[in-house]
Amino acid sequence: MSRRKSKKQVFENIEVIDAGAKGKTIAKAPDGKVIFLPNAVPGDIVDVQTFKKRKAYYEGKATTFHKKSDKRTEPACEHFGVCGGCKWQDMGYEHQLFYKQKEVTNNLTRIGHLELPEVTPILGSKEQYFYRNKMEFSFSDSRWLTLEEIQSDEDLGDKNALGFHIPGMWDKILDLKKCYLQADPSNAIRNTVKKFAIENDLEFFNTRNQTGLLRTMMIRTSSTGDIMVLVQFFKEDKSKRELLLDYIANTFPEISSLQYVINGKANDTIYDQEVICYKGEDHIFEEMEGLKFKINAKSFYQTNSDQAYELYKITREFAGLTGNELVYDLYTGTGTIAQFVSKQAKKVIGVEAVPDAITAAKENAKLNNITNTEFFVGDMKNVFNADFINMHGNPDVIITDPPRDGMHKDVVQQILNIAPKKVVYVSCNSATQARDLALMDAQYKIIKTQAVDMFPQTFHVENVVLLEKR
Repeated sequence: MSRRKSKKQVFENIEVIDAGAKGKTIAKAPDGKVIFLPNAVPGDIVDVQTFKKRKAYYEGKATTFHKKSDKRTEPACEHFGVCGGCKWQDMGYEHQLFYKQKEVTNNLTRIGHLELPEVTPILGSKEQYFYRNKMEFSFSDSRWLTLEEIQSDEDLGDKNALGFHIPGMWDKILDLKKCYLQADPSNAIRNTVKKFAIENDLEFFNTRNQTGLLRTMMIRTSSTGDIMVLVQFFKEDKSKRELLLDYIANTFPEISSLQYVINGKANDTIYDQEVICYKGEDHIFEEMEGLKFKINAKSFYQTNSDQAYELYKITREFAGLTGNELVYDLYTGTGTIAQFVSKQAKKVIGVEAVPDAITAAKENAKLNNITNTEFFVGDMKNVFNADFINMHGNPDVIITDPPRDGMHKDVVQQILNIAPKKVVYVSCNSATQARDLALMDAQYKIIKTQAVDMFPQTFHVENVVLLEKR
């Protein structure tokens, strides 16, 4: 049954039947159209208020819950539902894994029209909370207010916040009390810094007006026990900057790398900024099977260290190296996979577009006394050409781990031209992975596929596929 309300509609007693892309769940309207919901769990029976109508679907929100699903669980975090970081905290972990596996399989079969072998069950994460090794928090002098706060007559006190952007609102920051994504001392550092900054009148940033002193704070932790803290200031104020940094260093002596950036530009990305080391080292270390990876403030490293190890082990196992193979590692980043498989390969060639990443890859290889890797920088579709192959040799195995957009069609075509015996495709987006694999389907057969959950409480999932020449 539905009631019309201007262009919006209310559908009553609708059963939520599935989970879809980007963490939304799926119901069916009485007219047969799909409804996408951000705040329900499969199995809920709800009333839905729609706010967007398209030709094939509605977008809406569950307003009344007549029956709550047995797949539900109590969210651990008080910020759940507002924060947007952990969209699936209200769903039991075994059900999260089920829907992640289903999404990967559906994408490969429906988008790619691919024939799959028996699917290996998804590898869940041992830690379902406190698994991230990197968090970035934003300062704001105008924190996100709840509807109750806006409507109340009470004095709301200071409006300063140190936390996350509200989804879809670039200038609103949710003030975090406790975040369940990064292990201690992450929460202690964030809360202590906020309290000290308020007590000492250090101005929090205002995004709209581009005013204030404190912009962002990044905390990185590692499996070796190292801790990096980087504070981003909007302008230089030596006495206030040193006051805060000295306080952080003295209060948390376990911090091994304390750094800062002065960034007066409109956005807060640090990749084009000078990072200055204030105390300790300008890097921390990650460790995996005796390999050490030096990580600086700008380095990319998988944000779940434990699951990164599992992902790399699966990648290496799929590659099935014997010690005689020439391996190409495309989109190599800081060369972690390349170095991880190197002891079982004759030689590994890594290619990556980011110059800093390749510098780090070379440095890490040297640090680990690895002599059978070479790293090259450049846009993949331009570098990875016939001349490059002629110079470095035809690979026996290609490992590719592209960004969310997948591989450029020229890169896919070049892999087909080279025709290695095996391709191991690691993906953080099974939809673009399916598209790329469809282009390779005439020449390559899928032998194995394995999903890996790197990000519990979210809808994100990695997938590894082994292809062999038909």
